[in-house]
Amino acid sequence: MKIELLAITQDSEALIEKGARICYDSTENPETRKQFIQNLIKRGHLGVIEHGVATFRIEGVSRACSHQLVRSRICSFNQRSQRYVKESEFKYVIPPSIAKDRDKLQRYKDTMARLRNEYSIMLKDGIPPEDARFVLPNACETELIMTANFREFRHFLKQRLDSHSQWEIRKLAHEILIKLHEQAPSVFEDLLS
Repeated sequence: MKIELLAITQDSEALIEKGARICYDSTENPETRKQFIQNLIKRGHLGVIEHGVATFRIEGVSRACSHQLVRSRICSFNQRSQRYVKESEFKYVIPPSIAKDRDKLQRYKDTMARLRNEYSIMLKDGIPPEDARFVLPNACETELIMTANFREFRHFLKQRLDSHSQWEIRKLAHEILIKLHEQAPSVFEDLLS
């Protein structure tokens, strides 16, 4: 899994403060900005944090993970197409519960090899890639671009950092949180604990 921050609103915390200060007819103050933003979040005044926006490139996650990810409400996504991109040599994600057992891991790898082979046979037999892809597993690695405002990222992170979330999307959410916190600590600090 590789997560790359491609773009983020420049001076996002200053912009968030500016928006909120307009609401309260008060003066910007860089010295109190962090506390001001954290108080907005505690009070639930989250509309102002929507002025911050970030875009990530996400690589090496499974299709199973991407299916969970794209259900996020107010995000924009682009994902590598299995209709137009041939997957004859697809890479795949191995769940830790399978990786820790040698016999299960070998069965898993054998299954992936059979699916690769069947997919390739279908293409050679003239089946269009858009139909041959039906035999591809959810384990196939994929690549996405994800853009959202900070409010939606907070919503996504609260859901997907929960211990009940599936391990892969939880790991993805954690990586996104670390990168967002580096850029806008006042907005995301409370989610680190």
